[in-house]
Amino acid sequence: MYCLGVDVGSVSTDIVVIDENNNVIESLYLRTKGRPIKAILEGFKIIKEKVESKDIYAAGTTGSGRNIAAFLIGGDVVKNEITAHAVAALSIDKDVRTIIEIGGQDSKIITLNDGIITDFAMNTVCAAGTGSFLDRQAERLEIAIEEFGDYALRSENPVRIAGRCAVFAESDMIHKQQLGFSVEDIVGGLCEALVRNYLNNVGKGKEIKEKVFFQGGVAANKGMKRAFEKALNIEVVVPEHYNMMGAIGAAILARETVEKAGRTYFKGFEIAEENYVTASFECNGCPNMCEVAVLKCDNRIIGYFGDRCGKYSNKMAV
Repeated sequence: MYCLGVDVGSVSTDIVVIDENNNVIESLYLRTKGRPIKAILEGFKIIKEKVESKDIYAAGTTGSGRNIAAFLIGGDVVKNEITAHAVAALSIDKDVRTIIEIGGQDSKIITLNDGIITDFAMNTVCAAGTGSFLDRQAERLEIAIEEFGDYALRSENPVRIAGRCAVFAESDMIHKQQLGFSVEDIVGGLCEALVRNYLNNVGKGKEIKEKVFFQGGVAANKGMKRAFEKALNIEVVVPEHYNMMGAIGAAILARETVEKAGRTYFKGFEIAEENYVTASFECNGCPNMCEVAVLKCDNRIIGYFGDRCGKYSNKMAV
């Protein structure tokens, strides 16, 4: 039997199917494009050609869109990204002590001791959007994002780029280009600037100990890995499924939940053929005036989201 994990982020939606030994059987990386429901349903259409719904033992969700994803697919567990990433890393190596996670928009640091989360932090505004920023700069430099890390590795003298925030970094990078520095040294310098930015913002005050795992989409960038190792003077490990770790963690947690509960709420991949729509209204129940979103399937309400007090969202069962 397999377990399903869905990680819905602002940039990407990741879907994995794992077996009982946590081996990844299927994985999908989809662009969310501001439409998480569409991304999940598109993913399910692809997955159902390879895996049957009856073979899914449990399903879990994580990411910023985890709640809507859970209502949509019938999630057995809804977990924050910190826990999901830590669970996935520990399933690979029980000795991991620090997790550096950098995605398209958010960055995190998680510290662990004996397999227990002891501290964590998320990015501040000035350390947000690292993955998207790298995508944008690769496009501006006319370099495929897949080759960005190789350019950085060829750099012999990375230039010093101001990395206080993306605006300063981009401006300074353009300035260095105008001074005639090589593309390799500029890309190498950019990776080092982003690592300094991460350590000074996200990692500020955190004790970074070995083993260090580097997860999230940005971990594909070999230049960023080298820049972290240079700054920390320790080895940084990039796990095989570095960009799917949140979804893998959600799947593992779902299995544990179903083992205790004895049943799954998973609705099956067939939901990809159904017609889902969203609507919204303003609640006038209190001064908060929450904008409440409603998920419907064929005029049947599946769930409510966005109310701070839970007046609507708490009364809907999955």
